[in-house]
Amino acid sequence: MDNSTETRFNPYLAVILSVLAVSFGSIFTRLASAPPLVIAFYRLGFTFLLLTPFMASRRWRAEIAAVSRSDLLLAVLSGGFLAAHFGVWITSLSYTSIASSTVLVTMQPLFVVTLGGLLLKEKVGWRSAAGAAIALIGSVVVGAGDFQVGGTAFWGDLLAFAGAFFIAVYVLIGRGLRARLSLLPYVYLVYGTAALLLLVYNLMKGIPLYPYPPMDWLWFLGLAVIPTIMGHTVFNWALRYVRAAVVSVSILGEPVGATILGYLILGEVPGGWTLFGGAIIVLGLYLFISSTREEGEKNNLSGYEGDL
Repeated sequence: MDNSTETRFNPYLAVILSVLAVSFGSIFTRLASAPPLVIAFYRLGFTFLLLTPFMASRRWRAEIAAVSRSDLLLAVLSGGFLAAHFGVWITSLSYTSIASSTVLVTMQPLFVVTLGGLLLKEKVGWRSAAGAAIALIGSVVVGAGDFQVGGTAFWGDLLAFAGAFFIAVYVLIGRGLRARLSLLPYVYLVYGTAALLLLVYNLMKGIPLYPYPPMDWLWFLGLAVIPTIMGHTVFNWALRYVRAAVVSVSILGEPVGATILGYLILGEVPGGWTLFGGAIIVLGLYLFISSTREEGEKNNLSGYEGDL
């Protein structure tokens, strides 16, 4: 869909719905039996393949051909950080719980807000900052009873926190590129780069890419369609119309969705602190998104058109 159409999409609603989609990421990953970096490769590799038919359009081929060298390098850099994010985060799920991993990896606003202010000059008002702080507090509460200092769980926590930094840089690079590139060409370049880097890593380490149980291939495909295309790709669409901090802080809702799905599908029973923290996150997200939208409207930043 291009800018000439009458269809209009609400980027704030899109962000919220995409949070639900990314919540399936940790569940499908835990259900797969393949090594973490193989899961990461197939998640992005299948996504790249699924998007390829859409890139046959003359419009998208022409846009990719017209991408400047500097923007191409930025897209490759963004893909590198995305590959690093999935690599360390998916690995963390082998060492720590879904609740701990998703809570730590969604601490990325600490990096996004700081780096966004320094690099993109994006500021947030005090009400938005208060909402972000409340959501962050909720994330800490969700994982308070689950964090373990020492042993393999501590290593998993470190990997998840590293994933927060990598995804924050990915979001910030995307915020700049999405002002110049349409959604499909951007994600096609980024996902393709990330998949290629993960493929090279697996081959260099001698990690087998097959065979794996039939159900693993279903989880690989599910990871590509739901949390990646319906989740991360929608986040990338929204980055053209909302501040990077909005997308980043909204992802704090992922621990809530992942914890609920973990209980329903994997039988991981959430404790009282998890439920209490989830309520705090929802409150913080509401305050942050509503306040940021009001601030954007005051500064004539609220207009948006559907753009794929």
